[in-house]
Amino acid sequence: MARQGLSRALVTASWLAEAVRAGRVGAGLRVLDASWYPPKERNARQEFKERHIPGASFFDIEECRDKSSPYDFMLPSESQFADYVGGLGVSNDTHVVVYDGDEVGTFYAPRAWWMFRAFGHKDVSVLNGGFKNWVKEGHPVTAEVTQPTPAVFKARLNRALVKTFDEMVQNVSSLKFQVVDSRPEGRFRGTELDQGLESGHIPGAVNIPFHSFLSETGHEKSIEEIQEIFREKKVDLSKPLTATCRKGVTACQIALAAFLCGKRDVAVYDGSWSEWFHRAPPHYKVSEVKRSK
Repeated sequence: MARQGLSRALVTASWLAEAVRAGRVGAGLRVLDASWYPPKERNARQEFKERHIPGASFFDIEECRDKSSPYDFMLPSESQFADYVGGLGVSNDTHVVVYDGDEVGTFYAPRAWWMFRAFGHKDVSVLNGGFKNWVKEGHPVTAEVTQPTPAVFKARLNRALVKTFDEMVQNVSSLKFQVVDSRPEGRFRGTELDQGLESGHIPGAVNIPFHSFLSETGHEKSIEEIQEIFREKKVDLSKPLTATCRKGVTACQIALAAFLCGKRDVAVYDGSWSEWFHRAPPHYKVSEVKRSK
């Protein structure tokens, strides 16, 4: 059981609960709460202080990002990521399990999962069902905050897993890779504002809202169900694929879903619609709503 999660993108609550009970959370197994919520709705750090999985540390996506970028949650540099996760006690030999407390089950955890993979760390898993189901199943929680011993983490960005604005622009005409947009249908079509931002999508993109991959309980659907979702949208998992969304977060749900089907090379457009809306020419922003400009 000790290495069950190392080759898998998901671990179950029962598996992690047994690891916690056995005292295995430490240098070899780090648990990270990657929750984030709109500031006016919930306070992720405060909720972590009040209740979290025993031995977990808080992975602050507001801190582990490129703060010089005008766009939300862009990847930090290799050295910034290495320093940040090293401070959480994560080394290159650590199995990392990430989770979040969103009501849908899993929202920001796949972003943290993808970040670790983008920086070359393969031993990372998402807690299937998230904190919501951890609590529902009666597993232990604590308010005790542990201070992990800092570790050395060496990061190397795998550029094949990250797409830039220029690469996305080139793809509009070259069609070298498929593009899947994980936002809700209304935002993809342009009929619904996205956090105050006019919406729409990149030409040629296919819409698969991220929650399509989650069951009613908040767990990931079966591999067979996920494969069928991709087939219905005519997304070929044998060909290059890039995921996008509003700010590079739920796009990682697409990458995770494809990973579960055996496709481990899905790239994420880090800037996503936030960058595309501000930088792309008008005719590269597809919307059912006529724009004022």
